Amino acid sequence: MSATQRSQRNAFSALALDRAPALRSDATALELARDASTSLYVVMLPDSMLWATPTGTGLALVPPDRLAQEQRASSTLLGRDTDGHAYFLCTSDEDPRFPGQALGLRSLAANAPAFDAGLAAYASALAHWQLHSRYCPSCGATTMHDEAGHRARCTSCSLPQFPRTDPAVIVLVEHDEAALLGRRPGWPDGRFSTLAGFVEPGESLEDAVRREIAEESGAQVTACEYHSSQPWPFPSSLMLGFTAQAASRQLGNGDGELAELRWLTRRDLRDGLNSGTLSLPPRFSVAFQLIHDWLERGTA
Repeated sequence: MSATQRSQRNAFSALALDRAPALRSDATALELARDASTSLYVVMLPDSMLWATPTGTGLALVPPDRLAQEQRASSTLLGRDTDGHAYFLCTSDEDPRFPGQALGLRSLAANAPAFDAGLAAYASALAHWQLHSRYCPSCGATTMHDEAGHRARCTSCSLPQFPRTDPAVIVLVEHDEAALLGRRPGWPDGRFSTLAGFVEPGESLEDAVRREIAEESGAQVTACEYHSSQPWPFPSSLMLGFTAQAASRQLGNGDGELAELRWLTRRDLRDGLNSGTLSLPPRFSVAFQLIHDWLERGTA
């Protein structure tokens, strides 16, 4: 399986949407698209809640005639699908006049089809950036969002800002048929996952893998390979999955971010999962896929 295929399995990934960047600066076409009967709106509510279907199994995409003109006019263009439907993000303080329920992104991702989950992640990340780009980082003046919601420009010094994504590496470390997994403080007993951390300025992904694993566990990585990626809008990360080889199973004190570290063989992990003494991260996470693939490719 290629890295492209592995990434497409990850929730929020492989969103089949033309983001239509040329439409963002075409005011006339944008106004027509916002009011078109074929357009659909993702509604973002306070506390990062999304308007979902009554069953909670997808987004409740709202037609324009159920929204006020002011809401449509200030909406953010997300893109177009292959059928020509335009999708917009609308933020609202109140539930829309449309059947549905408010649902968090994690809950939605557990049950929604791939398109809905990807669209919800895209909308959530943009809404978070818009909320936190209302002021200029250079002079402190207020900003104005243009380019259909994809750029913030300072009203005083004209400095532009664009949506940001924070890259993070997430790594399954292996040595002699055992994987290194960790448990964070506050997690339930027995819940383990792969190790992860943010990429620092001036750092390659491979250097970030070596540094993060050494900092969190004391293990020394000798080699690593890219596995897959996943948008992770909690609030604005891009998870870059890797597998890595450790020089030995020797561990150090770490930086205190983990409550527990364990080297687990495939048999250890399968037995723990079967007995209920061990559990894994959510199925929609790249961490789960890293562990799942490691279990599948080896012998017990």
